[in-house]
Amino acid sequence: MKGLVALGYDIISTGGTLQFLKESKIHAHSITDLTGFPEILDGRVKTLHPKVHGGLLFRRKDKSHQREAREHDIYPIDLVCVNLYPFAEVIAKPKVRFEEAIENIDIGGPSMLRSAAKNFESVAVITSPKDYERILEDMKKHKGELSFEIKRELAGKVFALTTQYDAMIAQFLAGTVKNEESLPQNISLSFSKTADLRYGENPHQKGAVYKRSGAKESNLPEQLHGKELSYNNLLDADAARLVILEFKEPACGVIKHNNPCGIAEAKRLSAAASAAIDSDPLSAFGGIIGLNRKCDTQTAKTITDKLKFLEVILAPDYDSKALEILKTRLNLRILKINLEAPLDPLSYRINDWGLLLQEADPILRGHEKELIKKLKWVTKKKGEKRDLASLVFAWKCAKVVRSNAIVLVQGTQTVGIGAGQMSRVDSVKIACEKAGQKAWGSVLASDGFFPMPDNIELAREHGIRLIIQPGGSIKDNEVIAACDQAGIAMCFTGERHFKH
Repeated sequence: MKGLVALGYDIISTGGTLQFLKESKIHAHSITDLTGFPEILDGRVKTLHPKVHGGLLFRRKDKSHQREAREHDIYPIDLVCVNLYPFAEVIAKPKVRFEEAIENIDIGGPSMLRSAAKNFESVAVITSPKDYERILEDMKKHKGELSFEIKRELAGKVFALTTQYDAMIAQFLAGTVKNEESLPQNISLSFSKTADLRYGENPHQKGAVYKRSGAKESNLPEQLHGKELSYNNLLDADAARLVILEFKEPACGVIKHNNPCGIAEAKRLSAAASAAIDSDPLSAFGGIIGLNRKCDTQTAKTITDKLKFLEVILAPDYDSKALEILKTRLNLRILKINLEAPLDPLSYRINDWGLLLQEADPILRGHEKELIKKLKWVTKKKGEKRDLASLVFAWKCAKVVRSNAIVLVQGTQTVGIGAGQMSRVDSVKIACEKAGQKAWGSVLASDGFFPMPDNIELAREHGIRLIIQPGGSIKDNEVIAACDQAGIAMCFTGERHFKH
């Protein structure tokens, strides 16, 4: 502000900012001096006045505008500098009160910014402290003026900012009001760039990461060690997060190219990590590990002993010795994540056609008893009570593997995973080949129904004894008959879990 005063500008300000300027020995006029009207309604109405918006919007070269401005004692306002109410910071607070959030919706600020930006040929408008120094230097060079190009650039920033601001408010209100529609008719999404990445999926593609505006910081991973995260690292880390969220007991997921290659649940986290890596040690090399418990010393030792190369590890916390062990891998990216953060009830995908929106597939953790109650045994041979833990585990694993997904498990450890194949029978083949001898006596989970009984023939050849799948194929009867002939027990869940 001192720089503007030195250039001959008169400063007009409101409330708290005016008080701050006075305390800083910077001469400024109150907005009341301009409008002749006091700030009212606890400061809700300050700048919403014709003398403010007239001063911003009248065309300086338009004679009729000049005449009207004189008639109504409207003075030109040549520069607007506004920092909007901190709505994002307020709603990011834990347990923020609804009333507090509403009071931090800025009305006058965005209105002034938009008026100034519409008339940018005559009015400079500044929205970010990052621009202050650059703008002031340019004004000094041009006797208090700014070039058309810079004013146009600043105006563009205004509409980007106010669009983002309004989208953030819309998101907040949508999350606090129950809509009768399962999905909204209109949706506004707002994101701010947090970092440029080294590159995208490949070195010739640029990449960056953006944070949902207003999102709580706890939703973002905290990097404790290692090289900067890449685009692919972030995709795989999110896949790992979604895997470990499914399990109540200590669990580990090993992710490679956005797909699990090993998942295990055990009484001890180190045992789960060991079993998950052993599920497919060849694929685990260079992968990403997710843990759903604090990483202890033994778990860190197990992981580093078993895997010579690891890209990323993520966990809700680490003990000091575990961190010491993991940090011996200089390039290993160590992430701390908050698994208690609320999950978005909606799932978004953006492509060249627009936005695809769906309800998120809810996690199964905490709903195991409901799942067991829904199981429908359709074969002559039934599973036993001791099989239920494996069936539930296998079904959770199939849910987080990309379709067509086939998962073979022994106890609560995957032994073979077939993922992302164009035909389900190919996924069965891959899962059985991965499992080798461990396929014998295993439980098979399929994320979708079996379209043909040829899948069952493969399962019989590899000694699979139990199958869990959604059911719903027009050839269900043939598939059931094939299971009966092979002596395999099969149950239907009535619900599929495709993950494309």
